Amino acid sequence: MNKIQPHCGRDFIWIFLFLVLLPCLVGGECTCEEEDEAGDKGLAQKYKIAALVSILFASAVGVTIPMLGKTFPALHPEKDFFFIVKAFAAGVILSTGFIHVLPDAFEKLTSPCLSDHPWGDFPFTGFVAMLSAIGTLMVDSLATAYFKKSSLSDKEGVVDEEEQGEVHEHNLHLHTHATHGSIPSPSTDLLRHRVISQVLELGIVVHSVIIGISLGASESPKTIKPLIAALTFHQFFEGMGLGGCISQAKFKIRAVIIMALFFSLTTPVGIAIGMIITSAYKENSQPALIVEGILNAASAGILIYMSLVDLLAADLMNPKLQGSGRLQMGVNVSLLLGAGCMSLLAKWA
Repeated sequence: MNKIQPHCGRDFIWIFLFLVLLPCLVGGECTCEEEDEAGDKGLAQKYKIAALVSILFASAVGVTIPMLGKTFPALHPEKDFFFIVKAFAAGVILSTGFIHVLPDAFEKLTSPCLSDHPWGDFPFTGFVAMLSAIGTLMVDSLATAYFKKSSLSDKEGVVDEEEQGEVHEHNLHLHTHATHGSIPSPSTDLLRHRVISQVLELGIVVHSVIIGISLGASESPKTIKPLIAALTFHQFFEGMGLGGCISQAKFKIRAVIIMALFFSLTTPVGIAIGMIITSAYKENSQPALIVEGILNAASAGILIYMSLVDLLAADLMNPKLQGSGRLQMGVNVSLLLGAGCMSLLAKWA
């Protein structure tokens, strides 16, 4: 089980470095004429700084709240309120995939700025999203099986050592049979939560860094201003969904801090990068459209799969929820509210 811990921090650091270097791939000359947006660059800069601070704060608070179960009993994973909050957050994540990320991917990969061959010959957006969802399913299954086998191997090693100690103690007439096998192996549910939390974070941060770079590179206050509230709300509830998964995974404190920081910093770092590369970044250049379109499609596939299969299906089939009609109703209403509120934000973001 502990084998998953040392790799967690290193994996997120490598992913973070890749996403930070991503803008290097999307610079270039614009191949289509862009509409001139009259804007005050000074005012735009102030809005960007406000967005950076606001989103950083909302992300940190959102991902932290579900981890306070020990301090606030209502937020404990086994409480009814936690199921309702998690359903709302899952609705936000599901809507993010369907309403925000996937349409953006379609727009990028069907842009008239791209050549008709091959981009006009095949629905690459749906294809990439499908492959991403299938890949997530495979990773989910294989990773759970791998860590389950690893935990069983660790337990067998412990049992062998105990049996050797038992033989030695038996020769000394010291019988300790009552203590043998007292070290429990981690449950399959715990292993699944650990895999889910890491795959979900990957899907979230991929599109988070893209929207951060796009916002930071914009020079139009009219575009940036409505995005501040929309993205703050978005990151807060995405953080709650991710934080709920992390709290259920019961990682060590170091891994929890790394994952929370990684989520909280991704969009603000994307905004900062966008501000730095404003003059070089051309959103209608072919490299930018292709890279953003493919990554958005992949992110959408991950988010849709994770929200439906690993977040909603797992909770809706939970025996506690199945045994309470009132809780079922609350969870379903919360799910619809989360999806509805996030869908409404598509008007501005």
